[in-house]
Amino acid sequence: MMIRRIIENNISGRKVLIFFGLSTAVYLIMLLVTIPYVMSFSGGMKILDMMPTGYNAEYVNELFLKLGESGRQAYLYNQIPLDLVYPALYGIGFCLVLAWFLNKMGKLGSNWIYCLLPVFAGVFDYCENFGIIAMLQTWPEIPVKMISFTNMFSILKSGFTSVYFIVLIIVIITFGVKLMMKKNR
Repeated sequence: MMIRRIIENNISGRKVLIFFGLSTAVYLIMLLVTIPYVMSFSGGMKILDMMPTGYNAEYVNELFLKLGESGRQAYLYNQIPLDLVYPALYGIGFCLVLAWFLNKMGKLGSNWIYCLLPVFAGVFDYCENFGIIAMLQTWPEIPVKMISFTNMFSILKSGFTSVYFIVLIIVIITFGVKLMMKKNR
């Protein structure tokens, strides 16, 4: 499989570290700078990117109203540009992190498909971002279907992210146990 070969050809420690570091750096900038900045306009309401269980039309309209013109502009021109870089870095970086651990355990062969979980999360993050852009640009006349689709992408992004981290934790624990057993021999 071509995708499997691409993963296998890119799991050097250096590449894994670079993509992991870049995705973490962008995420931290969003978490510590752009998201708090946008939320400073929201009166304490969470922005849509930070709602893993989803939202409805009432929430979106209330949020966009509270954000005001300045907050909506901050969302569109401060948060969203970084969030258009992050999904690719996250998808590639975390795909390679899992692949690296699986490869070190000799288990990448049949398990490579799990490495695609963050890639799917990244794709749904892009869909969510494009939906948020469209909603910000059409507010206050946002079609309910647009909100529903964007919400679905938010939930799918969160779901794939959660499943990925469960898999990653299991793999890291297994890796650690095998490493300890090997040292005790």
